[in-house]
Amino acid sequence: MTTVTAPAKLTLSLSITGVRADGYHLIDAEMVSLDLADTLKIESGRGVVVEGTGEVDPDDNLITRALALVGRTARVTVAKRIPPGAGLGGGSADAAAILRWAGYADTQGAAQLGADVPFCLVGGRARVQGIGELIEPLEHIPRTLTLLIPPFGCSTPAVYRRWDEMGGPKGSNGNDLEPAALEVEPRLDQYRRALEQATGQTARLAGSGSSWFVEGAYPGDDRIVVGTTPASFQRA
Repeated sequence: MTTVTAPAKLTLSLSITGVRADGYHLIDAEMVSLDLADTLKIESGRGVVVEGTGEVDPDDNLITRALALVGRTARVTVAKRIPPGAGLGGGSADAAAILRWAGYADTQGAAQLGADVPFCLVGGRARVQGIGELIEPLEHIPRTLTLLIPPFGCSTPAVYRRWDEMGGPKGSNGNDLEPAALEVEPRLDQYRRALEQATGQTARLAGSGSSWFVEGAYPGDDRIVVGTTPASFQRA
């Protein structure tokens, strides 16, 4: 049995620079790996189990798709710490951990699994462009951040679709998806205001949501204090 770590990713800034003919959005973003992470136990067999949930759909999960991409079979047990639907790349992080375990390093190929998988494969801190497959590693800067994670997720496809319907607005706080996310899930606003009132800072949305974050450590209800981490493959 092998145990690997799957660090969450946080999108510090996100600009949408265009839309391809096939509908995929082009981005220019800064992403970092966090010390918030899932743990995957990989052993002989087949299937994916999430602790506390049980067996997941074998035909509809990123871990199975990652195994198929590298031509491997395994039974994978996931200890989840990255909340689903929070904009922190939990599924992508798990898929990338499988790719690293298999010795797969092709970011172009990893993009077949999802836009966040290439960054999660490389990890650390990077400028991310294209549809997520162009990764420019940047110097690691240690940071402490506080995440406020609402008890609901945001659908990334729904947020991008609403962004298109709104005519492609620019976000005023470094994230072009923020206006669309607030329309798709209006409850986000109360969590943003709560974090801002607790910290005195302007909260920023993590990717397409639902998490908000600020710089610094501010422990409290529904908040997770995290640090950035160097390249995730060093932690696998």
